Amino acid sequence: MMMDLFQLRCFVAVSEELHFGKAATRLHMTQPPLSRQIQLLEESVGARLLERTSRSVRLTSAGAALYPDALKILRLADDAATAARLTARGDTGRVVVGYTAVAGYVLIPTLLKLAREALPGIDIVLEEMVSAEQFRALAAEALDLAFVRPMHSEAELDYHCVVREPMQLALPADHPLARRRRIALDDLAGQPLVMYSEKEGKYFHDKIKSLFVATGVQPHYVHHIGQTHTIMALVQAGIGLAIVPASAKHVRFENVTFRDLWRQDVVAEIYLAWRRAGRNPAQQRLREFIVEHLTGAAASG
Repeated sequence: MMMDLFQLRCFVAVSEELHFGKAATRLHMTQPPLSRQIQLLEESVGARLLERTSRSVRLTSAGAALYPDALKILRLADDAATAARLTARGDTGRVVVGYTAVAGYVLIPTLLKLAREALPGIDIVLEEMVSAEQFRALAAEALDLAFVRPMHSEAELDYHCVVREPMQLALPADHPLARRRRIALDDLAGQPLVMYSEKEGKYFHDKIKSLFVATGVQPHYVHHIGQTHTIMALVQAGIGLAIVPASAKHVRFENVTFRDLWRQDVVAEIYLAWRRAGRNPAQQRLREFIVEHLTGAAASG
């Protein structure tokens, strides 16, 4: 038995109006084709659904049994069509977003709050990982969007710069250099420096290392660490100084202060990255929202 959705809509209209003329008007059709649809439905069901006289229309026992189920079927059909339409537009769906630990201090919480308000139908799943892992996850389609440091990737990706911030020196508040407004290159000669690891923190490792190349000034690297919050903890403990992105201030370790470097052109960047051949409409919707918000925030700032 196959029931046509239009036939069910005709049946529901007559069942609720108990009048073929009123039901036909409601459905924007004339009575003869409406009567034909009811007849076809009764043939499909194999039972009479309506009893009709010149003065009245009423449901048979079979019609009364079909009516609530017909409502459910039509509601499910409407919901399915709506869900498909919203998914195609990117209003609903699941987006897996990767981010670095530093991006998790302010950028990710701010964007997540705004996106939940503006795009409530999109389920955002967060995955914290270093940039190199994010690039691999993007290529494997395990991530839809990624907040990464600019690094080489073999995958076909597109990018949009979302953060550009200065690098600064983090040091214990009681350190002699803390009395200076800006740090000179020679100030770091021989100083204990907590360095980013070449593997997990390659972006910052290479950037910091390049500051001292061919200068004749070399700090004393005491530890190589992958994550900024661990580096900040070692600075707080007095283990050494560290060159970190300015957003590390948001970690808010006590007795740690920040000073500008001798060069103002040393900046850290975060890019939003995504696969060029992405097939997730919700990813595109969320991505456009993020770019639009950050562009607007930069303009107003």
